[in-house]
Amino acid sequence: MTDNDDWAAALEGPTRKPMKRGTKIFLWAFAALVAWLTLSNASWLAPDPAGKRVLIAHRGVAQLFDHSGVTDETCTATRIFTPEHNYIENTLPSMKAAIGRDAGMVKFDVAATKDGQVAVFHDWTLDCRTDGKGPIRDRTMAELKALDVGYGYTADGGKTFPLRGKGVGLMPSLDEVLHDLGHASLLINFKSRNPSEAELVLASFARAGIDPNQPRFGFFGKARLMQVIRARAPKAWTMDPESAKRCTKDYIKFGWSGWYPPSCVGGTIIVPLDYQWAYWGWPDRLQDRAAKHGTRVLFVGPRGSDTDGMGLTEVQQLTRIPASFTGYVWIDDIYNLGPALRPRQK
Repeated sequence: MTDNDDWAAALEGPTRKPMKRGTKIFLWAFAALVAWLTLSNASWLAPDPAGKRVLIAHRGVAQLFDHSGVTDETCTATRIFTPEHNYIENTLPSMKAAIGRDAGMVKFDVAATKDGQVAVFHDWTLDCRTDGKGPIRDRTMAELKALDVGYGYTADGGKTFPLRGKGVGLMPSLDEVLHDLGHASLLINFKSRNPSEAELVLASFARAGIDPNQPRFGFFGKARLMQVIRARAPKAWTMDPESAKRCTKDYIKFGWSGWYPPSCVGGTIIVPLDYQWAYWGWPDRLQDRAAKHGTRVLFVGPRGSDTDGMGLTEVQQLTRIPASFTGYVWIDDIYNLGPALRPRQK
């Protein structure tokens, strides 16, 4: 062997053993699987989403409060932040102001009254927010109209009550809301477990001459109530917490495969601000799949926060929503966030 042969052998290094055929097949199959998963979930390869995003104003223009440690028994009116405005949640002035601040849909809460009407009010009882006492369902609509719905709000532990006296007569009936805002997109939230309240809501739509069987109307509540609504308004958006949770979990588990979970057909996928990374094909591929299966996509606030509620409350959070997202965005502070999205005037 010449010197050149010695150098050539040294540069070539040790002789490699040929790869087994089975190993080659496995590696090629694995590479093909990775490529398929990547391309099938690639958002940039999905069709451009249709429509535009819809901002949901939670309770209209509302007073914000600290959610730390909040339970079903907590009176949130006694822990509001210093008010930026005088609007009171779930009132007609609040809802109209929300629409004026670019809300595409207004969400509000309903409760049946003693005389078979439907009142718009958040709590099960009157004690926290109003100058009344006891369950709202033990009062007639006329009695509720006499109350001050701004009575209990305080930002300093009860030293001052900035909204007291400003909410007298402002608790609306659903009939009034449909009369004034029946042309808008509305999202009705049921606190009750009683299906009869769904019947009362549908009766209110009938009195107003408005067909609830339209995509611009939404209804949230327990499954038993949603069954009543779906039977009469199958085109409306209906969501119960358990089905939405099941759909969301199933999509995260199985969305990688391209197989669409039956639990999501006609349902709702909930996407938190801080968990967008967990959703296969986010945002455009997911939206394309959802549209083909009649699924609504609801974007909500961060789940990792102890102080925030379900919706977005900070302007900077808006920058973290993909520009191509055209679903629903839950907003707790429409007063500030709605105008922040308006195009700047040159």
